[in-house]
Formats: sequence, C-alpha cells, structure tokens
Amino acid sequence: MSAYQVATLYIVATPIGNLSDISQRAIDTLQEVDVIAAEDTRHSGKLLQHYLISTPMISVHEHNEQQRSEVLLARLQQGESVALISDAGTPLISDPGYRLVSLVRKHNIRVVPIPGSCALISALSASGLASDRFSFEGFLPSKQGARQQALQALENERRTLIFYESPRRLKSCLTDMVAVFGEDRPACLARELTKLHETIDTKPLVELLAWVSDDSNQQRGECVLLIEGIKEQKESSEIAVNQMLTVLLKELPVKKAAAITASLLDVSKNTAYDMALKLKQ
Repeated sequence: MSAYQVATLYIVATPIGNLSDISQRAIDTLQEVDVIAAEDTRHSGKLLQHYLISTPMISVHEHNEQQRSEVLLARLQQGESVALISDAGTPLISDPGYRLVSLVRKHNIRVVPIPGSCALISALSASGLASDRFSFEGFLPSKQGARQQALQALENERRTLIFYESPRRLKSCLTDMVAVFGEDRPACLARELTKLHETIDTKPLVELLAWVSDDSNQQRGECVLLIEGIKEQKESSEIAVNQMLTVLLKELPVKKAAAITASLLDVSKNTAYDMALKLKQ
C-alpha cells in the first residue's frame, strides 16, 4: 500500500477489448491510488466493476483536460496518487493525457508508466509487415481533400505506416490510399483486436478495398490500418522522372505523359502528374 500513497501519477494501460488483457500490477495500482482519471467514467466503470475496484473516478477528456489537469496537479501536490486511464489501451496514444503529463512533469512530480495493451503495437506484431521501423500517424483528416494531402506527404515513406481509422470512413480512406499508394501496395486491416469478431488480414490495397466494400461487417468496430513502406529498389529518382516527362511532354498532354511515366518508372500517378504540371509551367 505505501508505494501508492506518495504523490505519483501512474499512466495505466487497460484492455483494448478482452478484459483479461490487464496486468496484476495495473489492477493493484487502480485499487490503491486515491483517484482514477478516466476519459469516460461510465465506460471505464465497467472495467473497474469487473475487477471489484472501488476507487473514485474523475473525467479527463479532450474538452476538459486543461482544467482537470490543474485539479489533479493540486491533488498530487497534496500527496495523493493518481492513475490515468483511457477508454482502451495505453493512455496518450491518440487519446487525452499529454497536457496532464506535461504539466505534472514540469512540477517535478513522479510519473510512472504501467505498460500493457496498445492497439497499434498489437496490430503491427500480427500484420506480417516490417516491424523494425514504423511511423504511427494516428487518425487521418476526416475531409477527403485534407486526407489525400496527408497521404501524399507519406507516399515515399520507407517505414511501415500505421493509422487509426473510424469504421464510417474506412472505405473512403482505403479508396484514397489506393489512389495515392497504388493498387499493389501491401496493407493490413486489423479490426476489433482481442474481441470476439477480431479480423487481421494483409493483402494488396486494392484487394483490401474490395473486401471491405463487399463485406459490411468489416466496416464496423475499432480499426487499425497498416501500409507497407515503399521499397527502396522500386523508388525512381526525381531526375529520371523529370527526364522522361520532359521527353513525353513534347508530344503528349500532361495527363497522358504522367500516366506513362507512372507506369514505366513505378512512381505514383499523382506524383508524376504534379511533376508534369510543374514542368509545363
């Protein structure tokens, strides 16, 4: 008990689906701290009830985090211990908590992680895509134009790309990914991880899009999308692309020249088109 009575902020990972995916250390911490800061107290109440944890909760979500952080800081300064949890998984990963942790550390108060479930790591470990280097991009913009722009900025990334996505936007997101990354880029959909209807499948993006389009069940639940990074040997240098476009543009319109260049040099049509427009200017 005494270890949990000094002023400490615990960052506690909770299950992403299966309630058994929680450590004994996490349970002990949640039982013995003075207060639990939860993203949604009603949602987290089910987990606490399952493990007979009666510790009081206070809500900390994106709309009140600044104000609640000050409240929790004051309690920590009075010697209380606080556990921060999110609705599922590891706090701060596309969830609230950054402001609180940053504020607490600025006041030299101890912050202790209690590790556990994390959807992006679980998905990566089972995807079959390269896991030595990866980039977590969180949620893409909801509007198509901004989403396509964000994807275009990543089209030549060599690391495995990991995104969280809403099931409502999954089909449109995959459509944009096919347009930007190409039909054959390997990708993985990891859906409802650790839950009853868990799905993890890796296939070319165009096949992933067709599968999701044909099966509405794949457009439900929590989704993680992983995209294989571009292969170094497939990359075409900007010089080579420019050289080919320069020759083709003498005889062909921009769209046709870009399409031929994209096909022969294995560069995306969007990239070839943008470069062709610049050359035309």
